[in-house]
Amino acid sequence: MTEADACPPALLALAHAMADAAAEAIRPWFRKRIPIDAKADASPVTVADRDAETVMRRMIECAFPEHGIRGEEFGACRTDAEWVWVLDPIDGTKSFLSGSLAFGTQIALLHHGRPVLGLINQPVTDERWLGRDSIATLNEEPIRTSERTRLDETILYTSALEQFDDAHRSRFASLAANVRFTRFSHDCYAAGLLALGSIDLLLESNVFDYDILPQLPIIEAAGGIVTDWDGRRLVDASRYHAVLMAANEELHRAALEVLRRD
Repeated sequence: MTEADACPPALLALAHAMADAAAEAIRPWFRKRIPIDAKADASPVTVADRDAETVMRRMIECAFPEHGIRGEEFGACRTDAEWVWVLDPIDGTKSFLSGSLAFGTQIALLHHGRPVLGLINQPVTDERWLGRDSIATLNEEPIRTSERTRLDETILYTSALEQFDDAHRSRFASLAANVRFTRFSHDCYAAGLLALGSIDLLLESNVFDYDILPQLPIIEAAGGIVTDWDGRRLVDASRYHAVLMAANEELHRAALEVLRRD
């Protein structure tokens, strides 16, 4: 581990404090009949999303006012700063509104544009995944990705088929035909399951930086591989067209072979 890989203790402490505060803002609304608003892209948003991001942004502004922030609900500020926080208060708002536990708060910390900390917190089950300094943990216990390497033995997850355009839907179907089975609609929780070794492959499309950047340090520190569907490493950008997460390099190569064949 190099000095550039390290996350300062004060920033790690802030990430945990923000996750705790966001959980306090979200839990009172879970499985309640609350108003649902629509954003410009027709995706749903609730008071829980807004309250959780508001409290996290206030904590950053109070502790480190020079830091940048990129949040799903309230946009970006100081994005050219040395340290930039990426916030997704509720990844999986549809799951949250459905009473499903497959949602969570996501936090990433970028240093000169590179993610050095990723956190996924499930506020109801009190499960917290953390990736930083090349270490991945679930509730402070070290975790590793699966060692399965054969496609016909693997479990494939994705959020929803409607996220794919026709070309990506066809490529996804080709991969799904080669695995043991496929599951849908687990949002950020699926990334946690991948890091934990419970599932083996995760395919996403048409996602934003606040969806993926918090997951990157967790998956990679746990031993996984994250690229686009053509095997290229992700770069810091506001939107990613297609993302492939694999438990290990051998499985990543096997998945790419099928995805490229279509």
